[in-house]
Amino acid sequence: MKIDVLTLFPAMFAGPLDESIIKRARQKGLLDLKIHDLRQWTHDRHRTVDDRPFGGGPGMLLKPEPLFEAVESLKAGESREGMKVILFSPGGRKFSQQIARELATEKDLLLVTGHYEGFDERVREGLVDDELSIGDYVLTNGALPAMVVIDAVTRLLPGVLGDDESSHDESFSHGLLEYPQYTRPAEFRGMKVPDVLLSGNHAEIEKWRREQAQARTRERRPDLL
Repeated sequence: MKIDVLTLFPAMFAGPLDESIIKRARQKGLLDLKIHDLRQWTHDRHRTVDDRPFGGGPGMLLKPEPLFEAVESLKAGESREGMKVILFSPGGRKFSQQIARELATEKDLLLVTGHYEGFDERVREGLVDDELSIGDYVLTNGALPAMVVIDAVTRLLPGVLGDDESSHDESFSHGLLEYPQYTRPAEFRGMKVPDVLLSGNHAEIEKWRREQAQARTRERRPDLL
């Protein structure tokens, strides 16, 4: 998979995307990830990317010119015709495991991150294929949402986790939270592992896990049901 990111803060991506699973995915050639500074597509000596909104109001908006030029430039590369352009904004679809699975089937993503008061509306109208939000709260810019999406999508790519089954029984994979899990020792400070998990009866273990997942979801996230 190819993922490109347009941002005003490329240095923010250096640590999180050079560690753990994403680092291994990049080393294996399963993820081709590139971070681009939006200011590369400006043409004045101040490298201006924003301006005041027409009609007044607080803050600054990202201008359409550098964004259109950047996206069109990246799309013009070899074999990039199928690139899907995603904008991060509070009005976008709320990101979920289901959407992560949708995006994991794509071959080429361009993530456009914002700053200031948002984007000139013409960016939405003429440039992007989808809009995403990671929650009902406000962040300083779109770098962190982009990292969240990259992480969630990358771990679903075939071969990234090594064991392709390991992502199938996680929280939200079947619309439920994950069941409780335990490891050795069988008893710790008076807290015991449920007997069914020590029984070796796989049918009963599967039944217990299913019931526990449903009960935990009903208690903590009834909205999922």
